[in-house]
Amino acid sequence: MMQRKKTIMLAALVLLFAGALAQKRQVMLDRVVAVVGNSSILYSEVDEAARRMVAERRQMGYTSDRDPMNEALEELMTQKLLYNQGQIDSVAVNEMDIASRVDDQVQLMVDEAGSIAELEARHHMAIYNIREMMRRRYVEQAYAMSMQSEVMGKVSVVPGEVERYFKSLDKDDLPIIPVQYVYAQITKYPKSLTAAKQRTRERLVDMRERVITGKARFDNLARMYSQDGTAMRGGEMEPSTLSQLDHAFGAALEAMKPGQISEVVESQYGYHIIELLDRRGQLYHFRHILLRPVFTDSELGETANQLDSIARLIRRDSLTFEAAALAHSDDAGSKMNGGIVSNSELLEHSMEASARLTVTKFLEEDFAQVRRLDDYHRLTRMKPGEISEAYLTEDLLRNQLAKVVKLVEVIPAHPASLEEDYLRLEEMALADKRERVFREWLDKKIRSMYVHIDPEFRGGAFENENWVK
Repeated sequence: MMQRKKTIMLAALVLLFAGALAQKRQVMLDRVVAVVGNSSILYSEVDEAARRMVAERRQMGYTSDRDPMNEALEELMTQKLLYNQGQIDSVAVNEMDIASRVDDQVQLMVDEAGSIAELEARHHMAIYNIREMMRRRYVEQAYAMSMQSEVMGKVSVVPGEVERYFKSLDKDDLPIIPVQYVYAQITKYPKSLTAAKQRTRERLVDMRERVITGKARFDNLARMYSQDGTAMRGGEMEPSTLSQLDHAFGAALEAMKPGQISEVVESQYGYHIIELLDRRGQLYHFRHILLRPVFTDSELGETANQLDSIARLIRRDSLTFEAAALAHSDDAGSKMNGGIVSNSELLEHSMEASARLTVTKFLEEDFAQVRRLDDYHRLTRMKPGEISEAYLTEDLLRNQLAKVVKLVEVIPAHPASLEEDYLRLEEMALADKRERVFREWLDKKIRSMYVHIDPEFRGGAFENENWVK
């Protein structure tokens, strides 16, 4: 696990800006300790990355036998190599996204400092110098990540490779599959969904009117009301092609001109108004406000009471759970299968159509991925065959609903087997192959790219011996 993390590099450690700003203050004491391609690495960079690495690993309860300075230097050299090769290969990076991230970071720093003047005083440089330093760092990060994705993203495995990977593992080293849960559900959205949708539309119509008449700014309304992760950025999304967007959302965007505000648009995520900022070729740059239908406490309570009534009938053996799910559940993905829950909703959401990826056995980490931690917390307190009381929760798209769950089976932790845990082993085999392919690619690039390491560090323990030439 740690090996895999290391190939992704220490992006969070290396590219944070405290180290970069410290370099500026210590420039007279700093020196270049390595050069990779056209990029140099300063001692202060290595020192900052090493200290952050050690702090993070302490939190994880992990220690390494390697000198953290040498380990940090190797990670930095790997990143510089990826950055240089990414420029050579002209890999795609999103310049608008980089600019947006820089703006967000600068604003966070200004807010924390209290003012631009205070921020400049703290770091002994003008705001435009801080911004440019951040921009260079984010550009480097973007090229490095894109280059690594280019190399590793092309790797795949076939069943024979999964089997060979499994057989190559020593019995004592077989991965342990943690406890898994198989369960069924009956879900119910409030009957008043139509009224809630109309209330949501009316709120967005009012916001649109306020923006058009100049009574409010779109970005300010987004920050205050949008139920989307982009709210803190004023609703601004990174530039996207229409194929990357919900069909209805994309269709509305395609018909707009820069500066226009859309009518209310219904998508699978809820209801939106959209402002088109710019269009460059097939890329649309826009911001939006997302609202989802919200119900009153009485509306939600009525829905939960309906499910409790159904659950009581099941407990009295007046109705089977399977029949109740078929007759009453609003979840199309499970009602036809006796209510048995799968990850089909997540596959559909991620546009992954392969039926072979469907699973009905959930690890603890899987519940978080499909936004079902409410289910997990109840299942862990239940015995197989038990049915929960009705409770309020949200679906994958954050729509409110009520549900009851039945614990079907608890599969104890066990060593992985091809028969029972193929998909888990396939993930491990793919990660292992990607690691090997990346290492082989890195070996070749290190040999062909200019690399110079200061004598002080040349005797360090590098995982890849080719760094020292």
